[in-house]
Amino acid sequence: MKRYFDNASTLEELRSQYKKLLKQYHPNNKNGSEEATKAISVEYEALFKRLKDVHDTRQTDTSDGKESAYNVHMYDWENDVALREVLQKIINFSGIEIEIIGQWIWVFNAYSCHKELNAMGFKYAGKKKAWYFHTEAFRKKSHKVISLDDSRKYYGSSKVHTADNKDLIEA
Repeated sequence: MKRYFDNASTLEELRSQYKKLLKQYHPNNKNGSEEATKAISVEYEALFKRLKDVHDTRQTDTSDGKESAYNVHMYDWENDVALREVLQKIINFSGIEIEIIGQWIWVFNAYSCHKELNAMGFKYAGKKKAWYFHTEAFRKKSHKVISLDDSRKYYGSSKVHTADNKDLIEA
């Protein structure tokens, strides 16, 4: 059996090689065939299962000083402190629901305190009908619309128990 992939050590390298191989061996190309495409896909699946938890932690481009996507999303203590400070300011607001999704704070049912939230730097997401806050460290780079449920699945979430929620639980 012919091996198509050449020493892919990370998922990023594997995906890059996979795209190149599919272009090269596509049935519409003169050197391509359906059998080769199927063999590439089978080999890709096997390598993907092995490499799915390995990420490239090296910097992708040192010439312009940009970090790899992996390094950009690593834990940031300063970001954590900023989120905690904002959370402490809003936790005692009456009648709101607070949820942390990834590195974002989402506030629901907050019409009564919308002026205070706006003054603290929160933005209103009209389609989601909620206020959100994040630091500059985690600014979204694409214009793709992501639902709250998809964000919860991808980043994880936790609901914050406010003073109102505590009273309801005790009652």
